[in-house]
Amino acid sequence: EGVAIEIAEAVIGALKGELAATAVNAPMVPAEVLTELKPFVVLAEKLGRLAVQLVGGGSGVKTIKVTYASARAPDDLNTRLLRAMITKGIIEPISDVFVNLVNADFTAKQRGLRITEEWVILDGSPESPLEYVQVQIANVESRFASAISDSGEITVEGRVKDGIPHLTKVGSFEVDVSLEGSIILCRQVDQPGMIGTVGSILGEENVNVSFMSVGRIAPRKQAVMAIGVDDQPSKETLKRIGDISAIEEFVFLKL
Repeated sequence: EGVAIEIAEAVIGALKGELAATAVNAPMVPAEVLTELKPFVVLAEKLGRLAVQLVGGGSGVKTIKVTYASARAPDDLNTRLLRAMITKGIIEPISDVFVNLVNADFTAKQRGLRITEEWVILDGSPESPLEYVQVQIANVESRFASAISDSGEITVEGRVKDGIPHLTKVGSFEVDVSLEGSIILCRQVDQPGMIGTVGSILGEENVNVSFMSVGRIAPRKQAVMAIGVDDQPSKETLKRIGDISAIEEFVFLKL
C-alpha cells in the first residue's frame, strides 16, 4: 500500500510539473541524484524559457541543440530530466500546452521539435554534475540580434552558482546575472555612464534591480548589458530605456 501511495503521489507531482524521483513514464532518477540536479533543473527550464522569448519574426522553433559541459562522464548523468525541463521552458511560453515530466518528449515530437544533446568533457574535479548548460535554437530570426552567436543560432548559456541559476552568455557576449525575477537585455556602445543611466530610469520607476552585468567585445566597442529586475517594468519605462541614444536594441524577458 505504501508503494502504491508513493507512486500515486509521484505521478500527481509529475503531472503538475514538479520533480519526482520516480513516476510512471517519467524520467527515472534516484532521489540522491534528483537532489543534486535540482538547481540545474531550474536552470534548464529558465534557459529554455529565455531562448524561446528571443525568437522573433514569426519564426517557427524546430531545431534545438542542448550542450552539457561537465568533468563527469556522460553516462554518469541522466539528462532526460534536464531535457524535459528545457522542453517545458520552450513550449509553454508559446502555446497553451502544459508540459510536465510525463509528456515532455511526446509533446516535443508532436510539435515537430528536434532536440539534440551534446557533451563537452572538461578537465577538473567532478564535484558538480555540470559546469554549464547551453541552449541553442537554429534557423530562426531573433528579437535581439545580439543573441545570435557566431555560429548563427540563438544561444543562451547558464550555470549554477551557490545553488542559484545564472545566465552567463547571450549570443557571443559573456554576462553574469541571476535568473530570478526577469531580465532586460540591452545592446549598447560601451561608454561611461550607461549602467548609471539605465539604473536611474529603473529606480525612478520603482523597479528594483537585483543584478547588473555587462559583457563586451572590447573597450568602447559593442556591449550587452543584462539587468535582473524583481518587478515588471511598465511600457513607458522600457520606452525610456530604448530611447537612450547609445542603446541600439533591447528586450524584456519574463521568467
